[in-house]
Amino acid sequence: MIRPGRGRPWNEWFGIRYRFHPLFSILLLLSVWTGYFIETATLFGIVLIHELGHVAAARSFGWRIREVQLLPFGGVASMEEPGGVPAVQELVVALAGPLQNVWMMGIGSFLTAVGLFSEPWGSYFVQANLLIALFNLLPVLPLDGGKVMQVLVGLWLPYQRTIQVTAGVSLLLSALLISAAGVHLFSEKGGIQLNWLMIGLFLLYSNWYEWRSAPYRFMRFLVHREARFKEIRDGGGELAGPIVVPGNRKVTEVVRLFMRDRYHLVYVLDDKGRIRYVVPERAVLAHYFDETKRGKSLAELFA
Repeated sequence: MIRPGRGRPWNEWFGIRYRFHPLFSILLLLSVWTGYFIETATLFGIVLIHELGHVAAARSFGWRIREVQLLPFGGVASMEEPGGVPAVQELVVALAGPLQNVWMMGIGSFLTAVGLFSEPWGSYFVQANLLIALFNLLPVLPLDGGKVMQVLVGLWLPYQRTIQVTAGVSLLLSALLISAAGVHLFSEKGGIQLNWLMIGLFLLYSNWYEWRSAPYRFMRFLVHREARFKEIRDGGGELAGPIVVPGNRKVTEVVRLFMRDRYHLVYVLDDKGRIRYVVPERAVLAHYFDETKRGKSLAELFA
């Protein structure tokens, strides 16, 4: 049993704060009343271990963990990663959650095979883990699959465009989930799938917020680029990525072409399509952070 440390709040264990949604307690009480407490408690135990997988991976990279939230329909590990983290770190943290469900499925199957779990209980345990893993791998932010999608899209698209595309896809899929819950109204049984409706509304709100906060995320990405690539240079290598643009391109337009995990050299062309000069991204960013020069073209600033 995990016990809170001395002098810490009751809901803070090992330096991590846990927050329980008010409806979470109501759901547990209802499960006692309906006779499904063990199943419900097991389900939330699986969710907690899933989230702790994210926490363990994030802590190994030095990310700051704010809290773990247990909601009526799942859990969320709220964390604040350092700006400009490598894509591989975000990928590992995202997949660390479903990985916990994989080993729990293996243990559940083994204990059922040796007779320590009854067949119905073992089947429920394995299926619950499978459902949670597959649901979290849906390509919808802020689910694990949405974060994996964002990392993979970022391999081909500039970061600013990646944020917009993944938020847009997530908004669309969230709306489809809500619609699917509403379609149940016209089925033979009728009614709305309340759990799917709640999840869909939560995802829709989260992705609307993600869409609105895209400019902030992009600015944060730019601010931390220098520190990120200092680490790469100190490690003995750079991931260079050329950007070729005409001289009339504005600084604001050029930075929107920056990609994750790439240090850019900007090749500026003249009117005849010949390379006139090469500008490192550090110089472009210096002008971008100067509001008096942000709207000027490369030709005006570097000619």
